[in-house]
Amino acid sequence: MVEDLFLSPYAKKSKDTAGRAREEEPCSLRTDFQRDRDRIIYSKAFLRLKNKTQVFFAPDGDHYMSRLTHTLDVSQISRALARNLSLNEDLAEAIALGHDLGHTPFGHVGERMLNKLCPTGFKHSVQSLRVVDIYEKDGRGLNLTYEVRDGILNHTKSGHPATLEGVVVSLADRIAYINHDIEDAIRAGFVTRDELPKGPIEIFGQNTSSRINTAIRDICSVSEGKPYVRMSEEKQAALDELRGFMFEHVYEEANKLIQESAERMLESLYTYFNDRPEELPPLYLKTAEQDVPRAVCDYLSSMSDRYAINVFKRLFVPREGVV
Repeated sequence: MVEDLFLSPYAKKSKDTAGRAREEEPCSLRTDFQRDRDRIIYSKAFLRLKNKTQVFFAPDGDHYMSRLTHTLDVSQISRALARNLSLNEDLAEAIALGHDLGHTPFGHVGERMLNKLCPTGFKHSVQSLRVVDIYEKDGRGLNLTYEVRDGILNHTKSGHPATLEGVVVSLADRIAYINHDIEDAIRAGFVTRDELPKGPIEIFGQNTSSRINTAIRDICSVSEGKPYVRMSEEKQAALDELRGFMFEHVYEEANKLIQESAERMLESLYTYFNDRPEELPPLYLKTAEQDVPRAVCDYLSSMSDRYAINVFKRLFVPREGVV
């Protein structure tokens, strides 16, 4: 097989996949991981990412990151890392494209609110897995391989992916959102370049391209030919400092701009559908038979920003001529 000729002994070969929940006939043209990548690309949840907040809600300008452009950014970095480390690029790309499918409207404000409302809690990584397992394909799910599902579930900083390709995506996610969110924050006037922490900027570079390039080169230098994927201690400490700066000076401040209205909107929608589960879309009724709050959170998390606002308006804002 071609993968045996070119991939590292530490890469996950498609022939060694733990398989799918439902067995399928193999494809003569694509590996299982390539098929998973294609299924995610053509999923409805992937299309909705274009109208979901990354950091800034409804920004004035066309060049801010959305959840979709962030996902494509993570995919690009993941592919670069996987290719240079001779890991399975198809597996890394599939995980990257699916890692945020369960993210809520209104960014992390939405995630926090659903976590507060749902009795069993809410995490977007867990929700991403529910999306591909349960809700896509009109309730049949995408029937993805174990390795892709594992990478999606464990892509957060606290996760422990079972494959090196999953580790690649977890690192790529942090590299992507920290560095591109810096440019959005500067564009939005939240910070200036002079206010960025000097140590990390000296280490990584002044612009997005330099910072991402430095991160990729460092990971490849440290991890090439090794049974692990990680950054050097110096670069990791610098990235953590940048991440801390962004949470303190950008993410929390950006959240404050929409927090009150987004929380009120989501709480109102949650209460409405929790009291009237029969009004949920048919796709969520099966879950509602067992767990109404879970079904409501599944539905709300699937919404794009714009769709959530429109549903709220339809249910709670009086319309002219309607008694």
